[in-house]
Amino acid sequence: MSANDWIEKKKELVAAGVEYCFASYVDVHGISKAKCVPISHLESMGKGSELFTVGALDGMGLVGPQFDECAAVPDIETATILPWDKRYVWFASDLHYHGEPYANCSRVILKKATQSAYERGLRFNVGIEPEFYVYRKGDNRLETFQEEGFLGGTPAYDLYQTSLAEPLLDKIARYIDEMGWGLYSFDQEGGHGQFEFDFDYADALTTADRQTFFRFMLKNVARSLGAVATFMPKPFSNDFRSGAHHNMSLEYIRTGENIFDVKKRSQGELAKERGIRATDETLHFIGGLLDHADALCAITCPTFNSYKGLIARGDMPDMSWAPVLQAYGSNNRSAMLRLPMNRPCIENRTPDMSANFYLSTAFSLHAGLDGLDRRLDPGEPVNDNLYLQRAANEGKPGTSRLPRTLLEAVEALEKSDLAKRTMGTEFVSLFSQQKKQEWETAFYHVSPYERERQLTFV
Repeated sequence: MSANDWIEKKKELVAAGVEYCFASYVDVHGISKAKCVPISHLESMGKGSELFTVGALDGMGLVGPQFDECAAVPDIETATILPWDKRYVWFASDLHYHGEPYANCSRVILKKATQSAYERGLRFNVGIEPEFYVYRKGDNRLETFQEEGFLGGTPAYDLYQTSLAEPLLDKIARYIDEMGWGLYSFDQEGGHGQFEFDFDYADALTTADRQTFFRFMLKNVARSLGAVATFMPKPFSNDFRSGAHHNMSLEYIRTGENIFDVKKRSQGELAKERGIRATDETLHFIGGLLDHADALCAITCPTFNSYKGLIARGDMPDMSWAPVLQAYGSNNRSAMLRLPMNRPCIENRTPDMSANFYLSTAFSLHAGLDGLDRRLDPGEPVNDNLYLQRAANEGKPGTSRLPRTLLEAVEALEKSDLAKRTMGTEFVSLFSQQKKQEWETAFYHVSPYERERQLTFV
């Protein structure tokens, strides 16, 4: 962007009452980082004046006092005035090191991935379904945001529970509308105090920017109401996890044609052979996602807690609705990958709300493009209830078990040539080291339950 572009943007923002600016990037966890800059210094911020010692952050590299700082270079097109405090404007930013995009910056990694699609004449579109819990802190315990908790099995879609959360949900809905994200629904989800907002899909970079800002916004809105929004995947063993299903499609840049839309394109020969209504490109992309599923899981489910959600039931009163096997089906919500009946896309049901969305969309795209390039066959679709038929299906081609722990997933990522080739050997090493350290810290912690259960058991 030219200096004049930033001068004009400054005039626009000052007229809107903006006083402070954030050039925001994320760490390896997808958590937003920034300095607060007065609007009077917007032009210099636009040139990357704000420097950061990223070695002090988790999994970012450049560790040690001998390394220079990274500069946060804001994307002027992402300027977002905070709906809850219009004195501030937020920009999604790329980290630069020595004047070049920093290879271990999550947003830079995603931009590199989308460039790979662009060189094929394709745009990667993604819609993410964010689920999250909101709690109030009671006497030594967490309470649901609603003062009257649901007493039945699952409060999913319960109208009264939704109405009780109106002070929270109305604010979020109004802010999403104000930012023009195309809100089309929100609801009380399956967990007690769990909610979901759904808004329009967009190109992968825009979606990742929005979901990153969405989490920042949720925390602020919840706090203003005396509550806490959490993106922990599985806060309680007997309640639903917070998923973040990725709905993915590819379109030709020149024509805008969705290559996964079988209603507008012919059913492929492979799809006919597999007995599924889809284009062959859809199946090849699925083939890539399945072929790299173990490594992809490390990125889409990046916490120790994530794997307590990838279960059929566990301590749940009923099925978890989370995937367990690496499989795909027509409209099968028990499979990892689903072809929804109401939209031309591939839904990956594995990702959860703790994901860094720049990384999860980037490696999803690389895996899918690899499937397209190699014309991978995903095998037979599985359209039965995998929770009931898991024992019969597990081990069959196309139905391997998803990783059971973060350690399994990270070890798969470390072995992935695709990950090293597309995201960088250094990044894979940094990410893996960070996640193995997290796994070890959590694994070696002895819980009160474990001690009570085994102290005199053996």
